[in-house]
Amino acid sequence: MPIDQQLLAILICPESGQPLALAEPPLLAKLNAEIRAERLRNRCGEVLKKDIREGLVREDGRFLYVIDDDIPIMLIDQSIELA
Repeated sequence: MPIDQQLLAILICPESGQPLALAEPPLLAKLNAEIRAERLRNRCGEVLKKDIREGLVREDGRFLYVIDDDIPIMLIDQSIELA
């Protein structure tokens, strides 16, 4: 189930305060390919093992926060560096 638009409108990056937007399907596909190859790590260094169905991308495009079971995981060290 997609994230509620009212919730999306108020969420901001906990690190920078920048707005967040839903990740596009091509980005999620790329990240999931990296997960299956066991090459994708979050910012605290953990290798991700579970495909990402939804995520929030920071306005500058540098980080993604995973949405897990309709809950945005807004912890800085759980975010994924994109750039």
